[in-house]
Amino acid sequence: MKVYNTASLNKEEFHTIKEKHIDMYVCGPTVYNYIHVGNARSAIAFDTIRRYFEYKGYEVNYVSNFTDVDDKIINRAKEEGTTEKNIAETYANAFFEDTAPLNIRPATTRSYATQVIPEIIDFVKDLIDKGYAYESQGDVYFRARKFHGYGILAHQDLNELMANAQGRLDDQEMQRKEDALDFAVWKNEERNGVISWQSPWGNGRPGWHIECSVMSQKYLGNTIDIHGGGIDLAFPHHTNEIAQSEAHTGQKFVNYWLHNGFVNVNDEKMSKSLGNFTTVHELLESYDDPMVIRYLMGTVQYRKPINYSNKELERARTELNKIRSGYQNLSFALKDSNDGFDSDIDEKIDNLVAEYQVAMDDDFNTQNALASVFELVSLANTYANNTDLKKDTANKILETLENLMSVFGIEDLYPDAKPLPNDIQNLLEARKNARLAKNYQESDRIRNQLKEKGIIVNDTPHGQKWTKE
Repeated sequence: MKVYNTASLNKEEFHTIKEKHIDMYVCGPTVYNYIHVGNARSAIAFDTIRRYFEYKGYEVNYVSNFTDVDDKIINRAKEEGTTEKNIAETYANAFFEDTAPLNIRPATTRSYATQVIPEIIDFVKDLIDKGYAYESQGDVYFRARKFHGYGILAHQDLNELMANAQGRLDDQEMQRKEDALDFAVWKNEERNGVISWQSPWGNGRPGWHIECSVMSQKYLGNTIDIHGGGIDLAFPHHTNEIAQSEAHTGQKFVNYWLHNGFVNVNDEKMSKSLGNFTTVHELLESYDDPMVIRYLMGTVQYRKPINYSNKELERARTELNKIRSGYQNLSFALKDSNDGFDSDIDEKIDNLVAEYQVAMDDDFNTQNALASVFELVSLANTYANNTDLKKDTANKILETLENLMSVFGIEDLYPDAKPLPNDIQNLLEARKNARLAKNYQESDRIRNQLKEKGIIVNDTPHGQKWTKE
């Protein structure tokens, strides 16, 4: 199995620290607003990766965070005349509400930055003791240049990073820093009177980068298998995580850095200034099938950009409906199956599963893996029309489809199997009786009546089959 490591810019053979166990940390959102489709893409991408590892028999210890103290949260609280805690709790809860319909599994541990303040303070103390950090007017900064290899993850040289850093700093912050590259691990809040904690350097709060290092170490240990997040986090966030973590522990922080690509909206980069900023909350309110959103985001290879648009959503809907239809056709035909299995069909299933795994083992190439899924769907449709349907083989096709699609987070392949209202059931029964009586005019009339109610009826070799429009 190979994964693309941002640190080396190469696909590398994947080996775990502990046999069949993966320690994985994925950066979560800053909870000051509803998550946008870019946040959802990252959450879905790494949920899909996690699911595939579990499909392969790994135990995955999946840790992710909420940044619940930050400038954005403080500013939002001021705007709304409430507390930072209230803002953070509101949008942390919204995250769970918005990711549940997308079938994103909860993290093994979901940690909040404010839950690890004592550990953050101890971490910062150690950096100061080792000469990697220094206090200045109540702030504490990390000496970036002191850490050998700073900036390697972003593949930028220090002069370029220096120029960019100088352009972002105001005069006051420049005066507090020894070097423009240095970054805050603790921020003085005596000046501003906002949320803060007592520390050896006065009242303050953690810098953005320090929290993930502390939470990763607390819940996963000094060295972990995988660290994930959006590619925009490679610098400065993940770059700074490496520096402070390895300065603190003296050990390698992460073996494999995995980063997902951006989400574009109608072929343009998503941004508030362009007016194409879309929250998942809004999307779920306006779109009737969350699994289509999941399918769109989960079946594009995680490193590739996604172009989000109504056209792409409808393409995803069409593809997902084809998969569901194949599954449903064979499920419907199962009632007329005979005991036993077809060895030649079983062999085809095994070959398709092997092809699927080859694709996914190549840095989670979901698009190539989907080709095997659609061949399996075609096999399901063909086999559903078999006059001598073998029960074991039909069930194997269905179970395989369930397993392969579950990796993509699609677990309800027969949503129409739920009981229908009595009036619809009565109409379906009346139509079936009309066809048995060869009263095709009445049968067509009822078919049209059902269509008006959103029920599409098709006649198959195994009887009348319905789906929701």
